[in-house]
Amino acid sequence: MNWWLQMLPLEADAPSEIQIGYQNQTTTVHSRPVAVDPDKVMLVRKRTSRIYFGRKFFAYPITLSADTLAKLGLFRTARIGLSYLRAVLFPIRPELNLEQFFINRFGRVLYSTFFQSYTEKVWGLPCSEISAEWGAQRIKGLSIRKTISHMLRRVAPRRDADLAQKDVETSLIEQFLYPKFGPGQMWEEVGRQVMARGGQILMGWSVEQIEWDENGLIVAVHARHAGSVDTQRFAGDYFFSTMPVKDLIAGMKPAAPAAIRAIADGLVYRDFITIGLLCRNVKLRNTSGELVRDNWIYIQEPDVLVGRLQIFNNWSPAMVADAANIWVGLEYFCNENDAVWNKSEKELIELAKSELVRLGMVEHDDVCDAVVIRMPKTYPAYFGSYGKFPELIDWVNGIENLFLIGRNGMHKYNNQDHSMLTAMTAVDNIVAGVRSRANLWELNTEAAYHEEKR
Repeated sequence: MNWWLQMLPLEADAPSEIQIGYQNQTTTVHSRPVAVDPDKVMLVRKRTSRIYFGRKFFAYPITLSADTLAKLGLFRTARIGLSYLRAVLFPIRPELNLEQFFINRFGRVLYSTFFQSYTEKVWGLPCSEISAEWGAQRIKGLSIRKTISHMLRRVAPRRDADLAQKDVETSLIEQFLYPKFGPGQMWEEVGRQVMARGGQILMGWSVEQIEWDENGLIVAVHARHAGSVDTQRFAGDYFFSTMPVKDLIAGMKPAAPAAIRAIADGLVYRDFITIGLLCRNVKLRNTSGELVRDNWIYIQEPDVLVGRLQIFNNWSPAMVADAANIWVGLEYFCNENDAVWNKSEKELIELAKSELVRLGMVEHDDVCDAVVIRMPKTYPAYFGSYGKFPELIDWVNGIENLFLIGRNGMHKYNNQDHSMLTAMTAVDNIVAGVRSRANLWELNTEAAYHEEKR
């Protein structure tokens, strides 16, 4: 089933409508029809994710299905049940770290079976050394009780259910809108529209200094273009920062107070490498021989470094030039300049191949091409000096024309939807004359998606 949602240009004379299509039928949400560019569409993708544990696939999030119980076995299932009962009757209080967060919601045995290995790969630390706030941020109210409730709602869905999936836990979201040619396509289109309206987008510049005055206002940024020796000064009325908070504070002149600099300098980030393997064939197939439909596969196996897989064919067939091939993305979590980060591209590709073979998903000769993408500071961490981060927020909020937005800008583990919403809310605040930043920092702190509540 192929769904799509048309991304309409935002030209001034464009109708405020969208088109939604299902197979060969279309519905126009307005009285006036619109032209549909078949390449500028958002695909509605059903989320299919599973956990790979003990060389077996388990539903994600965990369900108490007959398949799950059979794969776990009677003994392990009994231990999970008793462990969960103990967590319900005797919860750990106060809840100080991520390990306690997981145990309180799932029991110790289920935590060690399906959560511990992957989470510790992501952060490079034992869960006992990570703040419980990470769980509150990304997993929120998810628990066995919520999972069972969600299963029952799927059996008897509400008549008013829609794509927005209001009040659904982030981990239980079942469908996404996805650009036909990947997320980058959306930002290319946004950039095109900005420039079409007379805006400027300066590429290849790095901010070297943030200039502020005695009135506590940012007055300009000094930036250097790649390959240039000199910097250029850019003055402005309002400034939005998506750069890592550590870099923002370090670049301020005159310098921020010593206590604020110490907090910023102590913030920790986790870095990320994606290795794409183009495969002629994979063993990731169902009983009828078709490619599995997973978007993500969480690797809960301690004998490999890879943390998660993506199958890009399942996001959009348009992202694969030859439909006979399969793009598999292997995700590695690391620290900048550690042993994994410092591997050459050739070494990383060989690592990815060998681990995919070890997991029983491909043969070594099935891989015909590969690409390596490194992304520093992908995950802002909830340890290091993070415990004092509210002090930094209070200080920055006192700079009236500076708005921290996005994941790195706020040092907050937001997804892309919430990161975009922080920018929209910041602009709303400026237009409405709202001086408080409280509504920005409240985004993504509840179980429900705030952009849906809006």
